[in-house]
Amino acid sequence: MSEEKNPMLEIVMDKVTVNIGVGEAGERLIKARKVLELVTKRRPIVTISKTTNRDLGIRQGQEIGCKVTLRGESAEEFLKRAFWTRNNKIAGYSFDPDGNFSFGIADYTDFEGMKYDPEIGIVGMDINVTLRRRGKRVSQRYRLQRKIPQRHRITHNDGRKFLCSKFNLEVVE
Repeated sequence: MSEEKNPMLEIVMDKVTVNIGVGEAGERLIKARKVLELVTKRRPIVTISKTTNRDLGIRQGQEIGCKVTLRGESAEEFLKRAFWTRNNKIAGYSFDPDGNFSFGIADYTDFEGMKYDPEIGIVGMDINVTLRRRGKRVSQRYRLQRKIPQRHRITHNDGRKFLCSKFNLEVVE
C-alpha cells in the first residue's frame, strides 16, 4: 500500500511583515515609508504606539514606525531577494518555538538594484515570516472555534526544514 502525503500537513507561508521602527513621527518616519515603498513596491501603513514610555519619549497614540504585509507570490519574491542580501544564510536563533522566524537587514541598499540616496540615509528593517498549516483557521474563527491538535502544529524543526527545502537556505548555529 502506497503512503500518500496529507495535503493538510503541508506548511505554507502565511505572511511576510516588513517593519521599520523609528520611534518618532516626523522626517525619519517619512524616510522609512519611502524606503519600504522602494523595497516592497507597496504602500506602507503607519504603526502607532499602544503605551506611553517616558524613558524612550513615546506617548500613547504617537506614530512610531511603518510596516508592509506581503502574502502569496509577492511575499516569496521579496523573501528570495532578502535572503540574497544575507548570502542565503540565517541564524538558528531566528526561529521561535512555533516555526516562525525573523531577521534584520542593516541597510536597504543591500538589496539588488537599490542605490544610496543621501536624502534618505541608512535605514534598516526587520522581516518577520509567519508559517502555518492548512486548517489553522479552525482555531481563529468566530463560530465553531476548536483547538488545533499538537500533531498539526508547526515546531521549531519543521520551520527550519521548510525554509531549507523551499529557499535552499543554510541555517547557521
